[in-house]
Amino acid sequence: MLSRKSRGFTLIELLVVIAIIAVLIALLLPAVQAAREAARRAQCTNNLKQLGLAAQNYHSTHGAFPAVYPARALNDNSLYSDGWGCWSPQTHLLPFLEQVNIYNAANIAVINRNDPGGAYVNWTTYNARIDSFLCPSSPLPQGGNSTFGNTGRKTGNNYFSSTGSTLNYGTNTTDTSGNDPTYNWNGGGVVNGLYGLTAGSLGIRDCLDGTSNTIAFGEWRTGDNDSNKLSIPSDIISRIAYSGNTTMPAGAADFQKWITQCAGAAPASTQGTDTWKTNMSDLGQDWAQGLPGYSLGNVLMAPNPQYPNCRTCAWDGDLDCYGMYGLSSFHPGGANVAMVDGSVRFLKSSTGQQVIWGLGSRAQGEVISADSY
Repeated sequence: MLSRKSRGFTLIELLVVIAIIAVLIALLLPAVQAAREAARRAQCTNNLKQLGLAAQNYHSTHGAFPAVYPARALNDNSLYSDGWGCWSPQTHLLPFLEQVNIYNAANIAVINRNDPGGAYVNWTTYNARIDSFLCPSSPLPQGGNSTFGNTGRKTGNNYFSSTGSTLNYGTNTTDTSGNDPTYNWNGGGVVNGLYGLTAGSLGIRDCLDGTSNTIAFGEWRTGDNDSNKLSIPSDIISRIAYSGNTTMPAGAADFQKWITQCAGAAPASTQGTDTWKTNMSDLGQDWAQGLPGYSLGNVLMAPNPQYPNCRTCAWDGDLDCYGMYGLSSFHPGGANVAMVDGSVRFLKSSTGQQVIWGLGSRAQGEVISADSY
């Protein structure tokens, strides 16, 4: 009988096949990752589109866009009027984002932070995570709300309501806080954007630069909640005093000097025992509170700059403070913005400073060409 010898793979042949597969994977992986990012970016764009349309529907119902309005403590009826514990513009848009149940669970007249003041009645709403406020490309915030009696999670918010091309976030013209005036504590100044503290009368009629040329909502990365790690541009460097004009372009020279000083202080912000005082890493930790860094942001630099965000206050409190809380994203090349008319644009990181300031303001007379960004 004739025997048949069976032949297997040699080691060299096996290694060649493995090498070919590895090369194919290396070629395909970037394409797969790019496709995934394209899908995430599309979802992010859709979220901003829904937010812009919700604002339009709110305006149709109320004749103005929402703002940050004063709220009261439940225990003594004291008025919180600086934004701390007050509800954000995003909160007022919930009924127009198919989140009526979350909105109805809140007592809007009562503060949402500070347990002794009665904020516990609003924890159901405050601790709700809203998918429409989260960009899939940005990681969720880590940790929980361990202060002021609230033990819930950080909900996250990637879309800020724009106060404009200014460090201000309120409509007050003077600082009556009694704090060091060189640090411009609490709100003061006038917003030149669409949203802000007690700016409730602003509407389409106030967008003299055009609703398609004014940013209503912008995108930012959520902070990493690690004050011992420097993460630019999302980290908020604190205690950098500002002097001069806080609204652009009039304050351009003052702003450039300040932001350069802030960048210089950034490396040391993670050193020491109480780094949370100088490196605030909780940008976008929740959407409910009407404060800069939470629900309010500004348009002072193009997306993903080489500068960190910056806060002017010398005291170690929350984010109710002048500063830059600006555009950033994990999308290559820029970030998404929603205009007042509800359209969504992708703002390039290479966009010029004057163009950025023009898109941020609503009534300063800038003429912006669509091909400039």
